[in-house]
Amino acid sequence: MQRPLVVEPLAVTAGEPAGVGPDLVVRLAQERLAGGIVAVADPDLLLERAALLGLPLRVIPFEARAADPPPGRMPGELRVLPVPLRVPAACGRLNAANAPYVIETLERAGRGCLEGAFAALVTAPVHKGIINDAGIPFSGHTEYLAALTGSGEAVMMLCAPGLRVALCTTHVPLREVSALITEARVTSVLRVLVRDLRERFGAQAPRIIVCGLNPHAGEGGHLGREDAEHIAPAIAALRALGHDIEGPVPADTAFIASRLVGVDAVLAMYHDQGLPVLKHHGFGAAVNVTLGLPILRTSVDHGTALDKAGTADVDPGSMLAAIHTALDLARRAPMVNKGL
Repeated sequence: MQRPLVVEPLAVTAGEPAGVGPDLVVRLAQERLAGGIVAVADPDLLLERAALLGLPLRVIPFEARAADPPPGRMPGELRVLPVPLRVPAACGRLNAANAPYVIETLERAGRGCLEGAFAALVTAPVHKGIINDAGIPFSGHTEYLAALTGSGEAVMMLCAPGLRVALCTTHVPLREVSALITEARVTSVLRVLVRDLRERFGAQAPRIIVCGLNPHAGEGGHLGREDAEHIAPAIAALRALGHDIEGPVPADTAFIASRLVGVDAVLAMYHDQGLPVLKHHGFGAAVNVTLGLPILRTSVDHGTALDKAGTADVDPGSMLAAIHTALDLARRAPMVNKGL
């Protein structure tokens, strides 16, 4: 079903209440773009954090209706869709009692995107461990939003100036990665990556490099069979359809600057194969984009930084980059309005 074109507002979740997420939202409220965002959080938490930071904040209740006007763009004005904390939050002190609050903010924001109230979702970092400690199975935003939206395949991709890295597997223990690298999975992830590079990022004929799983991409099978038996066939099948995909390439040479010229994305097989390179390249300016969803979602490239919560030592660069990326993607290719 076609929905009305929505470019604003963006839903912004405040993430783990003991971390820097609320600080980032308060800092967003000081920006001129604040009129185009809606924080999904506990208003009292945001007001408390603003007081700690010495920043102005005026909370304006948000109602998800077309006639709801954006506030003026005075520093500190912020629309908030209120979700109450379960217990008071203290900077730097995790509390499993607030895990349901974190999940509720994601659900409210995600459903708002599905219903057309929001153009996109921008998420502050959550703490996966404390959510699981509360008895709520949670491996990450990517997987949670895939389930919430009924998506068949969600793909995590981080973007920094001059480099995009997507992941074939995300938040799983290293010892489980090999079993997950199947021809079907690699094919599915590559299809999503090709489609979204076209539809969302405007790459008409995406060029993709695919990393091998094993050292030297398996060294002809002497260092593992996954590359030859699963990754290479998936690439060959998609190349036969006309897609510009190179690999499997040994991961230790996949990120050489000369090799990346004209490349739209690199597909790494697991989290710590690709993301250390991406974060070395552009930490603080990188953005996490979830591909394969019927909604747009971006996020920061860092964690909860519990030790920095409530202090002046919080860099909002990645959050601002995530906001600008979400706005750009919503304006260029509003997927939710295309019914994709």
